[in-house]
Amino acid sequence: MTTPQTNLTVEQALTQAHAHWNAGQADQAEQLCQQVLALWPGQSDALHLMGLMAHAYGNLDLAIDHLRRASLAPRAPAIYLSNLAEMCRQAGQLADAEQAGRRAVAMDAMMVAGWNNLGIILQEAGKLEESLTCLQRVVTLQPDYPEAHNNLGNTLKRLGRLDQARSHYEQALKLAPSYAEAFSNLSNLLNDLGRPDEALASARRAIDANPRLSDAYINAAAVELARDRYDEALRWVDSLLAYAPLHVGALGVRATILRRLSRLDEALADARRAVAAAPDNGEAQNILGEVLQAQDKIDEALAAFDRAAGSLGFAPEKALINRGVLLMEQGDKDAAKQAFDDVLKQFPRSASAWFNMADLHRFTPGDPGLAAMEALIGPGGLQTESDRTALYFAIGKAWMDIGDAERAFTYLDEGNRRKRSTFAYDAAAVDRWFSDIIAAFPAELISRPAIALPESDLTVFVVGMPRSGTTLVEQVLASHPAVFGAGELSTLQSLVNQAGGVPAVAQKLSPENEALLGRQYLDAVRPMAGSHRRLIDKMPSNFLFAGLIARILPEARIIHVRRDPVDTCLSCYTKLFTREQLFSYDQAELAAFYRNYERLMDHWRAILPADRLIEVRYEDVVGDIETEARRLTDFCGLNWDPACVEFHKTSRTIRTASLNQVRSPLYSSSINRWRAYAPHLGPLLAGLGVDPAAAPADSAEAAAASPGKRTGKAGARRGVKPTAAD
Repeated sequence: MTTPQTNLTVEQALTQAHAHWNAGQADQAEQLCQQVLALWPGQSDALHLMGLMAHAYGNLDLAIDHLRRASLAPRAPAIYLSNLAEMCRQAGQLADAEQAGRRAVAMDAMMVAGWNNLGIILQEAGKLEESLTCLQRVVTLQPDYPEAHNNLGNTLKRLGRLDQARSHYEQALKLAPSYAEAFSNLSNLLNDLGRPDEALASARRAIDANPRLSDAYINAAAVELARDRYDEALRWVDSLLAYAPLHVGALGVRATILRRLSRLDEALADARRAVAAAPDNGEAQNILGEVLQAQDKIDEALAAFDRAAGSLGFAPEKALINRGVLLMEQGDKDAAKQAFDDVLKQFPRSASAWFNMADLHRFTPGDPGLAAMEALIGPGGLQTESDRTALYFAIGKAWMDIGDAERAFTYLDEGNRRKRSTFAYDAAAVDRWFSDIIAAFPAELISRPAIALPESDLTVFVVGMPRSGTTLVEQVLASHPAVFGAGELSTLQSLVNQAGGVPAVAQKLSPENEALLGRQYLDAVRPMAGSHRRLIDKMPSNFLFAGLIARILPEARIIHVRRDPVDTCLSCYTKLFTREQLFSYDQAELAAFYRNYERLMDHWRAILPADRLIEVRYEDVVGDIETEARRLTDFCGLNWDPACVEFHKTSRTIRTASLNQVRSPLYSSSINRWRAYAPHLGPLLAGLGVDPAAAPADSAEAAAASPGKRTGKAGARRGVKPTAAD
């Protein structure tokens, strides 16, 4: 049988077509294949080559169509099915890919490429044990195959066997020293192991080897994102998007960075672009849901998480956890706990699910959840450093619930040590920084006339140390119908950073610049307030900027929340924060930071007007909620509303570490809580100058001695139920 026009046999035409294709002469190759197909429709070899050509030119749908038809031929080689499987995988059609891949290896059990492709497909589908079997077969059949070692490393990493994964990445690099993908994957693994500098170096080597390797840019961005270096992370992602503007992973990471920076409209735009480019991508749906959640678009966020939960691969686990966290933020504890229980039924090794569940759960002796968590950090357990660190904190909390301080601090000390080892922190430099802030904002600067700024009385800043009761105070005020609780806004921090940071910003405080910064802040937060008269910005670390606030927002009010120093620091030390609080993971450093915080607040107290700064003690709020709530509403220029006393009934989103406590009535058991753990707090107590043997001060006496009482006085103590709120 010969083709028309060329007078070649089909075999000859196909031989020439392959030769043209291999020589880069695609037009000639395609012409010959079309002639074969005109003579013999469905000829599998011609269809297969047409599929390879379509794939090479980026037409994946056409490539899959050609290969499907090629694979229908009774005598189609197994490699055709294997190639079809790989193209379906690239298109996200994992079910079809798996079917074709299994047929390929059933036809040829010695085909290395077939087992390799099937192993990758099963890996992406989350069928990790089967993937492991396939890829182990590949390295047995061909031990010097670097790609197989790289792929096996990926499966082992997802199984949590990080040491084994690393050895296979390193073996791949021994076999192929410039193997960019192996460098990139090693970067991802090193980041999980808490070795960010090595991880970034490995990502750079991957990019040097292949400047178009997208995963390497994403892994480099992930390293910087984990260190809260958002500008650096954006630079890596934007470098990738410069040549791949619709890269789904890059758009997703960019949306995550922008969400962390509170640039939510931009984050939403990128997340929607990612979903539009790949509607079935579960990770893109998760990121969209997270941005919508940050915008309090709860129903839309839940819908995105539901779509992610129905996808293939590893997105469903994250989606179910995200759903649980959202329910927890909304105050639906029962539904949140059920969500985490459901995750753990499907993914019993999910550190994130255990960590969140532990925050909701009250552990008792013999609790099976505690044993399960301890097993996960034992031999054969989880190896990812961030997962292990989270579990140490969760187990520490469990033993505190049970009342075993010795065991609790064994885990908490180790969790803090692990977290502290992942970043650099210079306590002496921080000490100098606080001194520089004090020097940059003298009384003369604060007292000079300010330019009047309309609506500068909108915001009430609630500041203080983390875990000092700031969330409780915000919740009390946000229960007033004229107040909107905006939570922890990074708006002011971003403006300060753009202006050069503190204390440098003080050198730029001309009246015009002060007014400009004030307007920029108000323009950013005013839409959140809606019709409310007051907006609460409850970013605790804004205590650093109290002097700046007085200059740029002359009518703004600042509420400083104080709590017993040791109780505050203990609560910090026992918490793995979502936002970085780098001072809190070493007792001596934590004490030093607290002393600097006290020093700075002493300065603000001395120079800020009494009608702009008020101080409230957590212990006073617990002891006499109505008196303190009235004092706070008076300070904010609001009429009294009894809803402030029933704050735990107020329905609103809360995203701080205290979100579970402020949903319940007040309790007094958090006062002087540290005394039960004093033997384990030596460096902290020494740093704070506290004698653990000293008798606890009477709460009423301590309240009267507080320098924070500017107006009013605490009323008679009332009986307090021992039932919740930090």
